Amino acid sequence: MQLYSLDGNTQQLDGGAMFGNAPKAMWSRWIEPDEANRIPLACRCLLAKDLEGRHVLFETGIGAFFEPALRERYGVVEEHHVLLDSLATVGLSHEDIDVVVLSHLHFDHAGGLLAAWEQGKPARLLFPNARFLVGAHHWQRALKPHPRDRASFIPELHQLLQDSGRLELVAGEYSQTLGRAVRFHFSDGHTPGLMLSEVAGVVFCADLIPGRSWVHLPITMGYDRFPEALIDEKRAFLEDKLARNVRLFFTHDHACAVARVTRDDRGRYGTADEQPELRGIV
Repeated sequence: MQLYSLDGNTQQLDGGAMFGNAPKAMWSRWIEPDEANRIPLACRCLLAKDLEGRHVLFETGIGAFFEPALRERYGVVEEHHVLLDSLATVGLSHEDIDVVVLSHLHFDHAGGLLAAWEQGKPARLLFPNARFLVGAHHWQRALKPHPRDRASFIPELHQLLQDSGRLELVAGEYSQTLGRAVRFHFSDGHTPGLMLSEVAGVVFCADLIPGRSWVHLPITMGYDRFPEALIDEKRAFLEDKLARNVRLFFTHDHACAVARVTRDDRGRYGTADEQPELRGIV
């Protein structure tokens, strides 16, 4: 089994929204904004190639499903479906993926499930041979979102996943599809039922910890539903990963794919051994 980081489409979003109540004087030292106050964000995916004989993809990024006006509004940089090109670099196509694991169904994590936008054509689901794993609790949130995060979901996606006949809702630490090969942790601070996947000593942090800057406990996003709860969850999460030497995989960090957790003598968490990509590492 080998782990690869795969690039999806990238975004440029408002830095203030991404750093919540942290002042610009602080967060701009970590990620430099452009003239429109936007910061670069990856939509990075994790591939477990030949995991007990199957190819497992953790998330699909934002993809290219937006029509041009919405693509510009949400800061999506590339017009084409970048993840499909990234899969090709490791000798795979979307048809070769056996399982797609989704931490949650916000469009910047699940949009890559869909084919690139074409004028006059309806949304179309890719990955025709894959089973789709979604947290059971989050699935209910996605079906009936709160007005505050309704715009974060893709309305057509839920029905497409149901109609595929290949949807599994995960309610516990392990799934029926993947058994003990992948362990799941759950979080409610960003969105109810966020599902975090741990495989081979690496954990996909999703939006609990989008990148290195958010390892700092007080730092949350403006998009988080319950920031105080998220901070408590993050503390317990980092303590566990530090104790067990589990590395963090970042989906939105523009320059770092994976890093090791650290904690200094004042109890502040940080990162070390930062790597810009994973290329076939077991």
